Amino acid sequence: MMHTCDSLLSVICSGACDAILSDLYALDKSKTSLEAGKKRASHIVQAFQTTFQPESSPAALFSSPGRTEIGGNHTDHQHGHVLCGSVDMDMLCCAAPNGTNIVHIYSEGYRPFQVDLSHLEPVKGEEGSSAALTRGVAAGIDALGHPVGGFDAYISSNVLSGSGLSSSAAYEVLIGNILNHFCCMDALDAIQIAKIGQYAENTFFGKPCGLMDQMGSSVGGTVALDFSVPSSPAVHKVNYDFTRSGHVLCIVDTGSCHADLTEDYAKITEEMGNIAAHFGKQVLREVSEADFRAAIPSLRVRCGDRAVLRSLHFYNDDRIAIQEAQALEQNDFPRFLALVNASGLSSSLHLQNTWSISDPKHQAIPLALAIGRELLNGSGAIRVHGGGFAGTIQAFVPLEKLEPFKSGMEKLLGAGKCHVVHIRSVGGCVVAQ
Repeated sequence: MMHTCDSLLSVICSGACDAILSDLYALDKSKTSLEAGKKRASHIVQAFQTTFQPESSPAALFSSPGRTEIGGNHTDHQHGHVLCGSVDMDMLCCAAPNGTNIVHIYSEGYRPFQVDLSHLEPVKGEEGSSAALTRGVAAGIDALGHPVGGFDAYISSNVLSGSGLSSSAAYEVLIGNILNHFCCMDALDAIQIAKIGQYAENTFFGKPCGLMDQMGSSVGGTVALDFSVPSSPAVHKVNYDFTRSGHVLCIVDTGSCHADLTEDYAKITEEMGNIAAHFGKQVLREVSEADFRAAIPSLRVRCGDRAVLRSLHFYNDDRIAIQEAQALEQNDFPRFLALVNASGLSSSLHLQNTWSISDPKHQAIPLALAIGRELLNGSGAIRVHGGGFAGTIQAFVPLEKLEPFKSGMEKLLGAGKCHVVHIRSVGGCVVAQ
């Protein structure tokens, strides 16, 4: 059944959506979180009504989560393994078809814009914008033979920008789900929507990203990915309920900026690629670890010690990502925590992506890791989060230590810098229709 905005509000207020809203936002099992989720959903529907003043168009509510990298730091671009998860910070949107070719987007905190879907080619000067992503997702769906049409959308996001939770992937998955629902009769699955999002980001937005971010947002839950075939990674959903672990996942914003770090990121790919090239290969996944280790003396001379260390990290963390998924499926959370710590140590010592050599005075991530490790005092786990060099760290904190950990981190970095997030089981979805 399709709802108008008024009936959509009634559905939310009546409690008919409580089950899915609990899956999205009440992962701490509290009534307070559920009520906050219902209030936010109602606000977005009401704001949509005020902004677009629809008459009787069928409206729907959509959610698209941010994602967190759990294991496999800088392994995807070498065709390795990654473990990631969708989180309860999301983009929540009320949308309705408008019977035209024009998409109207109103996102809280940003200037509204529109995209004409009668033109589905990249537009010069549009690169790097949400408009480019919108056009790219529509083009990807159109290329699969599905008609696309205009819609009006009001979006509210609490996916932290620059947090490593990948707000761009969440946006792509959101637009993919809206068009899938209104234009494709929900024919596309989560993996197809993720691939369309990557296509939009690569071809229209202008960022040569892998597929991990979109998969983590679209599929939902904890997902093990094998990038042996990057265009079509193997996807395995890991069945584990983090709410039963006795730990809380914290994403800590160190206050450091990713700007001007392009060369740092590029050097990781370049140096790993140089090691692979020694063996006549493109990526390290194609080189056996035994052959790599046997050649380390000559690789030090040809490629340098840092390239060797970074490649050593690839083999270590590629293996760790697999083992983390296995530990969760075997309900062995202590082993999982040990593996997260081992991954973090490898990133710090081998990958060397916790601070930039171009600015050695600023080392916010190593400092936050050091203080965080003291606060955990041998419990939980802590590591750099995402691409590194600046940005965020990730910690699995025992429930009994959450308050001192959070206050200690915010004493160091500032109020509001430690964010408690939960792994949610649902990816991009229609919340109510």
